[in-house]
Amino acid sequence: MSTHAVTLRPRELRSHGAAVPPVLPGAGEAPHLWLVRTAEFRTRAREQAAAVLDRSERERAGRFRLPADRDTYLSAHLGLRLLLGAYLRTDPAEVALTRLPCPLCPEPHGRPAVEGNPVHFSLSHSDGLGLVAFAASPVGVDIERVPPPEVAEEVGRALHPRERDELRGYPPPERPGVFARTWARKEAYLKGLGTGLGRDASLDYVGTAAAPAAVPRWTISDVEVDEGRTAAAVAVRD
Repeated sequence: MSTHAVTLRPRELRSHGAAVPPVLPGAGEAPHLWLVRTAEFRTRAREQAAAVLDRSERERAGRFRLPADRDTYLSAHLGLRLLLGAYLRTDPAEVALTRLPCPLCPEPHGRPAVEGNPVHFSLSHSDGLGLVAFAASPVGVDIERVPPPEVAEEVGRALHPRERDELRGYPPPERPGVFARTWARKEAYLKGLGTGLGRDASLDYVGTAAAPAAVPRWTISDVEVDEGRTAAAVAVRD
């Protein structure tokens, strides 16, 4: 277990000419983090989605009602495929994405994976931003916009009892940001486990303080993406 007080900074993936590290992270190395901005990728995503994304990705994109949400989804998934293609030295459109079995049931909705390849990665997107993580072991990443106070209050009731108590100890103006920070840590950890929110969010304590709490066999780190408006975190199994 470890407590990681350092806030990590992702590289920004550019629509053209991105420099990708030659190899995936090795054991004991920090995860590779990439930020995908919808404003940067919107045009390319619209042009290439039909050729690069698979059928399930295109179908899911079509279910978004708001064009902005659809663009963010398409941009994040195109960015993920470009990165996977570069790391795996293959055509992004040829990357066969799948889901591992869920630890809570036999259904295939666990961590995302590449068929026949042990690469560990995770993707999250929210309100114009996508965040992608690659690691040498199971990894989860989450990005959250700081919500309005009433949303932080309502959803905050789902946190671990200690986290709920801690949240009430912050001045009211700070609570939405603290809640977002805590929730991003929790979702990153649950994505790393492969359960997502199928596991009760109140079961695991990740803490509300500036440094994430120690979680057995995992390292959780905050990620700097858009200070003041967005919180993000990454969780890597030790």
